[in-house]
Amino acid sequence: MSHTWTFQRVGGLDQVVLKNADDIINLPNLDPKLWVALSCPTTGLDFDQRTLQLLDSDNDGRIRIPDILEAINWLKDKIVSFDNIVQSSQTLSLSQIDDSNEQGKKLLITAHSILANLNKNQADYLTQDDVQQSLKINASKLYNGDLIFPPSAELSPELQNFIQAAIKTTGAEKDMSGQDGINLEIAQTFVKNLKSWQKWQNDISNTQTPFGENRSEIWKLVQELKPKIDDYFLRVELAQYAPQAQTALNVDEKYIVPSQNGLLSDEALSELPLSKIDTNNTLDLVNGLNPLWKTKIIRFRDLIASHLADPKQLTAQEWQDIQADLNAYTTLISSKPEMQQLSVTTKPTASIEDLTGNQIANLVDDNLLNEFESMVEQDNQTPISASDVFVLEKLVLFQKHLYRLLINFASFAEFFSLDHYAAFQLGKLYIDGRCATLCVAVDNIAKHSTMANYSELCLLYCECTRHGKKQTIAAAITAGQGDLLMEGRNGVFIDNEGNDWDASVVKMITKPISIQQAIWAPYQRIGRLITEQINKWASNKDADIEKTSTQAVQNPESKFDIGKSVGIFAAIGLAVGAIGTALATIFQAIFSLTWWQFPLVILGLFLIISGPSVILAWLKLRRRTLGPLLEASGWAINGQVKINLLLGGLLTSKAELPANARRNLTDPLKKRNKKARILFWSAILLGIVIVGTAFWFKNDIANYFKQQQQLLSQQQNNTTEKQ
Repeated sequence: MSHTWTFQRVGGLDQVVLKNADDIINLPNLDPKLWVALSCPTTGLDFDQRTLQLLDSDNDGRIRIPDILEAINWLKDKIVSFDNIVQSSQTLSLSQIDDSNEQGKKLLITAHSILANLNKNQADYLTQDDVQQSLKINASKLYNGDLIFPPSAELSPELQNFIQAAIKTTGAEKDMSGQDGINLEIAQTFVKNLKSWQKWQNDISNTQTPFGENRSEIWKLVQELKPKIDDYFLRVELAQYAPQAQTALNVDEKYIVPSQNGLLSDEALSELPLSKIDTNNTLDLVNGLNPLWKTKIIRFRDLIASHLADPKQLTAQEWQDIQADLNAYTTLISSKPEMQQLSVTTKPTASIEDLTGNQIANLVDDNLLNEFESMVEQDNQTPISASDVFVLEKLVLFQKHLYRLLINFASFAEFFSLDHYAAFQLGKLYIDGRCATLCVAVDNIAKHSTMANYSELCLLYCECTRHGKKQTIAAAITAGQGDLLMEGRNGVFIDNEGNDWDASVVKMITKPISIQQAIWAPYQRIGRLITEQINKWASNKDADIEKTSTQAVQNPESKFDIGKSVGIFAAIGLAVGAIGTALATIFQAIFSLTWWQFPLVILGLFLIISGPSVILAWLKLRRRTLGPLLEASGWAINGQVKINLLLGGLLTSKAELPANARRNLTDPLKKRNKKARILFWSAILLGIVIVGTAFWFKNDIANYFKQQQQLLSQQQNNTTEKQ
């Protein structure tokens, strides 16, 4: 029978509801496309790090759906019921351990042993702290059940040397105390490699050559000198073939160029022939040698002198015979055994080649390996096995934290419930009279902002510092206005543990924040435009006055141009007339309205000015989504997780007075002027009277403005005819 799922439509997605144990047990049957998240990082989360570490079995720093399903399957044969998983129980009741199999029985025995060691014989449950204390107590013991042994002082010196050499040449694992140690596999591999190396060395020692004990040093010198000696005899053959080329064969001109000190560099000298080239088919081992090679040639000569017809000369044939005598030795050297490598936590830092023959002979002793195997067997019989303690730790942590991970991964129930912060919400940012609760971790601001820009959220990137520590967050501002939000502003970030951090805005992604902001944005832009124009006009006038004053001082005899002034006054008169005509037309239209039409006109003007801004902001606010913000932090989200206006208003709260607060509107620092207040309210009253009178006599006023407009038009026509 198939499982019946319940889905809740929230955030624009159908999100699975995990309300009972059967829902969790059947999660492997849920289509991955219906999970909200596909993967998430193990860092930058407000979540138990040890639980994430246990879930991340491949240590790649990410949690994926298979990791969670593997944890659920792992739990099935170890606990009796998943009900405590749903309840996120803080303790693991011993009755919850499934003892119907051998592993469960062993776990139950280990649990009772842990409680006995902690003097909690009467307790019937385990806590995370119980397990951690047990791990600490066992970590200090040599036999703690982890089957890993560091070079402890409790061991014999021979066994300590054995373990240390194995760590250096084969690698190590971490024991419960965190020290480097070896297990049985490392020990056996180490001994196997030692024996292979020792056999190879013995085969080399037993190889017969004419050179006796000097064969190893002679063989090394032959390998080093072979290119130069071969080059020398080749040049001699060429000199015999073409005597006229003998000079060129000795020294190439490009190598004769000296360095700054007048001498050839070692690099240039090493490229020159081994000795002077002539047609004599021998190498003089005493005179005329290249200084850079002379020491090695003399040592080579001393070692092979008894094998040369003339101890001071090396013929081409003797050179070939020496190499032939070493062929068998060379073949054996080339068959160097390959050392077996293991996948270990701590990589080897040395090679078996670094060990002397005597060290290898002592370490390869079977008694040491047998002793180590006995230690492992004894450790395996420890009542509180490290492997079982780790299993119990995993059970305690999964029971406590797995459900919270599911409602932050399979669904985002914790985020939309608003009762608790989601795993990706790191705390609260207080800035500009607001508190933003959607704060996520950021590693690279430039990279993060590229993707987060598609979320359509207004984001503040803040660098937070506390006691020398630093972290970077991105905080979403989803309510209020953004006029005073800018780079460089300071705030305070409170993490989920209650620690306060100094926060400084280093980057801002500007997006619509609220409908309220969109309503007043056009008027604010108009106000800024008018202010800018007034400032510009005032600046220009100030510059003109300064220029005129300077000219007057420099040229005091300049005369007043009355004709030019008449033209200016005429232009001013025309401008005033035009403005009067426009005002007359506007007032005529206004006073032609009835009283109930005035609110409609005001509403129409409001819609014309604010309407486009509100519509555009509304469209963008509807597109706000959580997905790109989390994707930028390393998550893989299955779809758009929308943030509507209601949720946005809850994610960012504005400053509000408490319910029982009283507000005193009298500002003690504000200067009071009774006369000014009387004049202000008198002006308001006078304005009301004038408007009322205008409404009462609106027809007469409209006719007056109409007559004035006709009279002004007639005067303008007469002026035109005269001209």
